[in-house]
Amino acid sequence: MKQTGLIIITAIIALALGVTTRHLFPSAEKTGISALPEFNLPDLSGHQHNISEWRDKILVINFWATWCPPCLKEIPGFIALQEQYADQGVQFIGVALEDREPVAKYAAATNINYPILLGSDNGIALAHQLGNSVDAVPYTLIVDRQGQIISRHPGEFSKEQITEIITPLLN
Repeated sequence: MKQTGLIIITAIIALALGVTTRHLFPSAEKTGISALPEFNLPDLSGHQHNISEWRDKILVINFWATWCPPCLKEIPGFIALQEQYADQGVQFIGVALEDREPVAKYAAATNINYPILLGSDNGIALAHQLGNSVDAVPYTLIVDRQGQIISRHPGEFSKEQITEIITPLLN
C-alpha cells in the first residue's frame, strides 16, 4: 500500500512539474545549435547502443518514464510519427529514466515502434548534459542529419510541434 501511495505522489509531482515546465516553455526551445555528443545506453534486452548507429537520420530523442503522465500522453503521437516518417529518415529514440521491468511492460503493452534505451541514473545525467537544466520529464531533443541539436523541448511535445520542426529537415 505504501508503494502505491509513493507512486501516486511521484506521478502527481511529475505531472505538476510537467505542467509548470509547459507554461514556462510554451514552445520548443531553439537554444542554439550544438553537436550531439556520443553516448551508449542499453536497450530492453541489455544490448548496448551507441547513438552513432542512427547517424545521417533526423533524431527525436525523448527522455521519459512510465510514472510520468505527460510522457505517456505523448508516446502514441511519437508512435504515429515514427510510422509516418520512418521511410524519410526520421528516427525516434526513447530514453527511459527508470529500471527495465516497468519500461518493458509498458513498451510491450503499447507496441512502441522505435528503440527504447534504458537511461536510469545515467540518463538523468545525460539529459542534463544535453541541456535539460530544469530537470523536466519528458524532455525531447531534435537532431538534424548532421548531428546538430536544433531543438530542446522540456515538457510535453505535440505531434504538430514536432512536425513543424522536422518538416523543413526532410529535404
